[in-house]
Amino acid sequence: MKRTTSLWIALAILLADQFTKALVVLRFTDDTAVPIIPGLFRLVRVENPGIAFGLLSESASVWTSLMLVLFSLGAIGMVVALLWRSCPSARAAGLGLGLILGGATGNLIDRLLRGRVVDFLDVYVGSYHWPAFNVADSAICIGAAAVLWSLLVPRPARREPAHAQCPQGGKKRAESV
Repeated sequence: MKRTTSLWIALAILLADQFTKALVVLRFTDDTAVPIIPGLFRLVRVENPGIAFGLLSESASVWTSLMLVLFSLGAIGMVVALLWRSCPSARAAGLGLGLILGGATGNLIDRLLRGRVVDFLDVYVGSYHWPAFNVADSAICIGAAAVLWSLLVPRPARREPAHAQCPQGGKKRAESV
């Protein structure tokens, strides 16, 4: 997968994430609950000052917020570096890194603009609720699974010589004369 394709995926996730969050902020109050599949899935508005699944949400410290912003910037930097160094033919890894980049950027924008992340997807069974999440969180989880898949599942053999498939730096080597 070309790096530009991964960047387009990241941009699509970022735009979808920010658009859906803007709709939720504009149209929902804290008391809104729109059933989509009764007894299983609904739309809500939850503003999470912590990290995934509500962890650290009880801490109102400015240091916690700063730490989360710095962690997000570091994660985005690491994903960009991995994307830059990844093998262009590693489709699952490229897809996964694009999803992670878009999702991490979407949640970072929320954190910088609002001081918290807007979540609105609520999955539940009876009284048990999975912590509310959003498009960015979904993209990060799916992206992480795709990257893990690319690491654990061997790729089928290619017709190119092994040395030309994916040398260090993610660039194909010129064949020797």
